[in-house]
Amino acid sequence: MPVQPEGVPCWADAMFADVEGAKSFYGDVLGWTFGESQTEFGNYTEAYANGRAVAAVVPPMPGAEGQSAWCLYFASPDAEATARKIRDNGGELLMEPMRVGDFGSMVLARDPGGVVFGVWQSGTHEGFDVRGEPGAFCWAEVFTRELAKSDAFFPAVFPYRAKTMETPDGMDFRVFHVGEDPVLGRMAMTDEFPPEVPPYINVYFGVDDCDAAVARATERGGTAVWGPMDTPFGRFASLHDPQGAAFSVIDMSRAEGEMPPLADVP
Repeated sequence: MPVQPEGVPCWADAMFADVEGAKSFYGDVLGWTFGESQTEFGNYTEAYANGRAVAAVVPPMPGAEGQSAWCLYFASPDAEATARKIRDNGGELLMEPMRVGDFGSMVLARDPGGVVFGVWQSGTHEGFDVRGEPGAFCWAEVFTRELAKSDAFFPAVFPYRAKTMETPDGMDFRVFHVGEDPVLGRMAMTDEFPPEVPPYINVYFGVDDCDAAVARATERGGTAVWGPMDTPFGRFASLHDPQGAAFSVIDMSRAEGEMPPLADVP
């Protein structure tokens, strides 16, 4: 897959205290297989769907042994320039631009509302080999309580054009576009989220049967949070894996209902 335009999600990984447990869980739920651990890069291990790279798992770095969470990376042609924009717009750099061998350069950051994300400037590793298929990344949404902060920050850092989704229930949902392509959603964290749950980016992986994937996940110690439910985008469910990482699964072939209209943000 060619290098993605600036601001488009291009990679996802997660730190797990029990990497073998994570490999077993996601192998069962999403059908992933795994490559050899790269010891020179902290035992970073790529995951594959039908032989194509879709994500990675890695043990936590010393001092970072907290709850597991997926991290989504956005493409950048210049990681150092993106890092400057993050700082200039009120974000926090958790990891300064760092070269990762010949693979590329990375940044880890937090938006002003507390959402953690990554930036990736590709070298030999261009990111996802495949998207929008079973086992692969399909979509992502920023979940935040600080709507105004996230809504101002992301379009200031990346070349996003924002639109609001007009839904019958008045749900506060925003979609960021690169050109004409929707690349990222933004959801308001309501009172349904316990106060101890931090803001985060929810990553969606494709499945060919949402209900079966949820059943496999819960049988293996995961927790179903929402769904399965039908939407105009597909049948999806939100889950926590056994180590606490949030993610969603979606069967995009099961879309039902009319697509809600989008309105440009003034």
